[in-house]
Order: sequence, then C-alpha cells, then structure tokens
Amino acid sequence: MPDLIQLLPDNIANQIAAGEVIQRPASAVKELLENAVDAGATEIRLMVNDAGKALIQVVDNGRGMSEIDARMAFERHATSKIKNIDDLFRIKTMGFRGEALASIAAVAQVELKTKRPEDDAGVCIEIENSVVMSQEPIAMTNGTSIGMKNLFFNVPARRNFLKSNASELRHIVDEFTRVAMAFPEIFFSLSSNGQQVFHLEKGSLKQRLLQIMGNHYNSKLVTVQEQTDYLNITGFVGKPDTAKKTRGDQYFFVNSRFIRSAYLNHAVMTAFSEMLAKDSYPMYALFIDLDPAQIDINVHPTKQEIKFEDEKIVYAFVQSAVKHALAQFSITPTLDFELDAGIQNLDAINKPFTDQQKSSATASSLYQSFTQKNQAHFIDKKSELGHWKDFYTAPAEAGGASPSFTPLHHEYTAPPVLPDASGLVTDKMLQLHQTYIALQNDRGYLLINQQNAHERVLYERFEAAFQGKSIAVQRSMFPAALELSAADAVLLTELLPDLNQLGYLIEPFGHQSFVLQGTPAGIDGGNEHTGIEKLLEQFKHFSNDLKFPRREKLLRSMSLQQSIKAGTALSLKEMQALVTDLFACRIPNSTPNGKPTYMSFKKDELDKMFGR
Repeated sequence: MPDLIQLLPDNIANQIAAGEVIQRPASAVKELLENAVDAGATEIRLMVNDAGKALIQVVDNGRGMSEIDARMAFERHATSKIKNIDDLFRIKTMGFRGEALASIAAVAQVELKTKRPEDDAGVCIEIENSVVMSQEPIAMTNGTSIGMKNLFFNVPARRNFLKSNASELRHIVDEFTRVAMAFPEIFFSLSSNGQQVFHLEKGSLKQRLLQIMGNHYNSKLVTVQEQTDYLNITGFVGKPDTAKKTRGDQYFFVNSRFIRSAYLNHAVMTAFSEMLAKDSYPMYALFIDLDPAQIDINVHPTKQEIKFEDEKIVYAFVQSAVKHALAQFSITPTLDFELDAGIQNLDAINKPFTDQQKSSATASSLYQSFTQKNQAHFIDKKSELGHWKDFYTAPAEAGGASPSFTPLHHEYTAPPVLPDASGLVTDKMLQLHQTYIALQNDRGYLLINQQNAHERVLYERFEAAFQGKSIAVQRSMFPAALELSAADAVLLTELLPDLNQLGYLIEPFGHQSFVLQGTPAGIDGGNEHTGIEKLLEQFKHFSNDLKFPRREKLLRSMSLQQSIKAGTALSLKEMQALVTDLFACRIPNSTPNGKPTYMSFKKDELDKMFGR
C-alpha cells in the first residue's frame, strides 16, 4: 500500500493557519495596525471598502522595509522580533509571531508598497493566494502602504460566514479604537467607503478617550495613577453616574496591548462596590505596565488573553488603585432619593395657592388646632380632615393618564377568558409600591408586576410589526437631532431598516448624525436622544449575553427599554388597559426573558394560612 501521510502544499497550509489569525476583516485590521505601530509610525490611516470585504488598506509613515525584507515578510513565521526562545518572554512589540502577513496573503489579494528613508526608491509587491505575482521598484514617500482586496476570495465558504456590512464594520471600529486608544501620541484616521469615521489628532490619553467616546465624559473621568516597583497603573475610570447596562466602555491594556480579563474586571467591580446600581457596569480605560518577563502573551492566536506570573498581586494593585482614585475625588456611595416624575405634574405643585383656598384652609378647625398654642392634642374628630384632597386634585384621580405611561388601549374592554383571567374584578384594582397591581379573580387574586407585564405587551406588539402588522408612526413637530459616537452610529445604521418597521422614522444626516422624524405611536415624546442611546445600550447588552438573531435582540431591547418602570404611578384606566393587553397576549404569563408577569394566589390557600 502507498504511504498515506504527505506534506500539505504551502498555500493550503497558509490558509489553514490563516483560519486562526484572520477570522474576519477586523482581524486583518488589528494585525496591520499593530504592524504600523511597530514600524514607528506617527501617522496611521486606515481605509476600508465594503466593510473590509472589498478592501482594507493601512498607510503609515514608519521606517519602511528593504526589498528583501518586504519579500520575506510574507513567509510563515518570518519576524524581526524573535531571535531566540528567551525573546519570547520579553516581548515589547505588538506583533512578533510572523503569522499576520502570511495569513493575509493566503486569503486575499495583497499589494505592498514600502520605502525606507535611506533608499532612493521603494518596492511594490503583489501577492495572490500566497504566490508572488509581481515585484518592481516604485517612487513613493517613506513608510508602508499595504492593501488587501477581496478577503476570502479563494475560500468562499469562509466568506459566506461573514456578517452584514454594518456588523463587520462595527468589529473593525472596535479593533481600530483599541489600537488608537493605546497610542494617543500617534495620529489615526479611519475611512469607510470614502467617508471619514474617525480623525484622531495626537494628544493626551484623556483627549484620545474623549475623541473616541464623546465629550460628555469630559467632567466624568477620574484619574487613576499608581506607581510601584512591581508595576504602574495609569488611566481613567468613569464616575458612578456614567455606569451603563453593558460592558462596552471597558478597556484593559497591559504594556499597551488590549486584553480581556474577567479576573481584573472583577477587581474593578469590587472597587466600585456599593456605588453602582445592580447590573450596571462602570467605564474604565486602565493601562498596566510591568516587566514583560512577568507575563506570557503567547497563549492565544488573537493575543487578547495573557497570563500573569502572579495574578493575585496584579488584582490587588488594580483594586487598590481604583479605590484610591475614587476616594481622592470624594466619590462615595450616596443615598438615592427617587422622586416620581408624576408628582411634578400635580395641581398642588403646578398651580398657585389662591386667596380663596388660603381663606378656606385657615378657617378650618384642623388649621386652628395646629396654629393655636397647646391645642394639638385637642384635634377635633369632626374636622374637615376628610376633605383635605379638595386642595390637591391629582390627574390620576380625575381619570387622566400619568405623563410617564401611555396605555396601548384607552377604552377598557373585557379580557379573554383564560384560567387566571376568568372573573377578574377590574374596577377595583390596587397599585402597590407603584410597582405591582393587585386584582381579584374567581379563585383568589393576582399580583401583576407592571414592568414585566408591559414588557410582554410591547414585545408581542413589536413582534406583530415584523409579521406585517405595521406600527403607525407619530411624526414629530420638531425633529430631534441625534449625535452619536462612531461605534453607535454604525450600529444604528445597521438597525435602521428594522427600526423603521417598528415605527421609528430615522434618517442619516451626515457624519455620525441622524434626524429622528417620528416615533412609534403610543410612545411618549421628549428626550428622544437619550431614548435612542438607551435602546442601543440595551441592544449591545443582549448582543453580549445572548445568541439570538438581530431582530430578536432588537425586539427584546425595545420592549425592555420602553416598558413602564417600577415607581410609575398608574391611574385605574391605565391599569385596566395594561391588564387587558396582557391577557390578550399569546404568552401572557412571562416576559420574553422568562420572568413572570404575574403571580396567582388562591383563596383557599389564604383561608388555610389564617386557619379558616
């Protein structure tokens, strides 16, 4: 029998290796940007077309390469940064394994132009499927320009696994911002399909953070700076009021390399203990510098996971540094006094106290009891105390809707007959703690969580919109302008078609700007900018934690973000409308995430509790 084992051809071996290094366009962006940083560039420009599928080009003004080095750079494991095994444990550069260019050349059509200051001419090399197609001298400025076209052109199956352009562009923006954040002393720019997304001038770390994340952080950053013999920690953390529902604005860098570390993240969260609401995550960008011999960065193909020689020491330093920073800036836990927004709309606050009301009040025996000396214990039991509400007529008592919740149905209709819905006594509902609705049924009573119930109602309403039952658009008299960060602008662009189906009328308006022309009917207007930002944050939260299709994540995000919250006072009509809508739902007993919308209590069980 013939021998079965044989060596793979170089181009196939390179394609297999490329699967570890180049998983999507963003992977190539990361490698090319890091190479430009290692080349000593002070200006780095990234251009992408078709979200990197058609073109990724990085141009830098670094030291360039000789003709021989330019050719050697595409060989597997060719590197200028490792001479012996000991060098592997003293890595001070971004790239070092010599896999990036070989992997890129295996799955794309590559054109490299490079020139050193000491050379009269540069060199241009074209490679396709790991094969050099041409090599010739070229006139150019000092530095390197590398362009890769038609990613995965020779691996169609891999190309089919790529996501939509908007999704892939978001990944590119993520990789770009991480590298740009780590090197604020370098100018960076990013253009997509000829339109500029980022233009980041050289500056301090704080200036770079504000350029990337937005000027609203300007007064919200707390400086972290601790120096020891073992390691140095610098950077910024956001004040507690900037915490979000997602981990998006959290960055750890070790020796200027972005890393992921749940262990160190826990150290930061512990430092913020008792300062944050439940399920909230603080913003931070922390840079740890220590001897490269104390870490191993060669543990993962993406180099985003590293090992510390002593993790416990690093954990303690990070926790201590953040705690110290927060203490220095007098940031301590504060009492949270929540004031129901509906209170601000009561007649007692909005309307003046008229002379007639004042005269009536001062004439009452109750007023006399409290204003005359030694009379407090002689309060007349027959006083006008029972009529005190005449001075303070609230909108809810008049049958009006509270400003924070617009019911889906304004006219009450009987709910369908379901086991728990039979015999509901809907004219005597009771709201408890402005969070729960109690009402009687045939077998006992129900306790409904108003937010969970509304979340289910909205979810099925939005779900129906995707199935053809479109939601009416409520056009705004004064369209709201939305200015978003680059990453959020890319995400909103991706979601626009689906949001339009759900009743949002949003139009692009230039660089990272949008105009909100209309919102879904039934959604209260006002502060649309914050509403869209919260929606995007909620979407990112579901994107991080759940593996659902985009539309499902959007449905859950909108229903959760727009549902009435605990602490919202509801009128009887609003409670009736909510109960009606809940029991008209396909699945009325739980939220899309599986939380119960109501609990059922049987009368005979109550009787047993009281010995009856």
